[in-house]
Amino acid sequence: MSHFTWLPANQAATEDVEAVFATGGAHKCRCQALKVPGWIWRDTTQEERDAALLEQTACGTSGPTSGLVGYVDGEAAGWVAVEPRENYPRLWSRKQAWMRTDPDLERVWSVVCFVVRQGWRRTGLMYELAGATVEYGEQVGARVLEGYPIEPPPGGRVIWDEASVGLVQVFLEAGYEVVAWPTVRRRVVRRQLAPVALSGEGRRRGTGPGASC
Repeated sequence: MSHFTWLPANQAATEDVEAVFATGGAHKCRCQALKVPGWIWRDTTQEERDAALLEQTACGTSGPTSGLVGYVDGEAAGWVAVEPRENYPRLWSRKQAWMRTDPDLERVWSVVCFVVRQGWRRTGLMYELAGATVEYGEQVGARVLEGYPIEPPPGGRVIWDEASVGLVQVFLEAGYEVVAWPTVRRRVVRRQLAPVALSGEGRRRGTGPGASC
């Protein structure tokens, strides 16, 4: 990895955000999968998702914003979505109970998506982006950072777009801890940035191996 830097997306150029989201599944989703209450492909158009991303990143403004843009040697190369948990309606509307762990816990910021441009994949950039969420979380006053990564079974593989939620090892390297094992592959991870008492729902195993990811 060459020299890595990052910016909150509102401090980045719109062109940098567009460059990161130019290809692959990210180009279609535009980081809206957890933003809309219904099924994204049915209930929104591509034009609506394009506009939503630009509105949420708020480039060139004082913010708030919806994520961080990562740079390698000054070129926009990656993205990580990190916002207050309540900004993701589908975290609360889905049937899976693990997406509502500790609902009364305050100042939780969710890390829900990574995008790495082709040409920078398999370089460790996702690890850098995960580390940036910690520094950013401290700056914005988050008490807890929470992610929902995939951990494939031994010998198993995940495709790139499936790994957009992050991999468990990526979060562990950034100091997160696994706090729930709701499905065969899905984990809930947290990084505590300030003392906080978890409710009785915290640090529990989820619905078990039979649940879907």
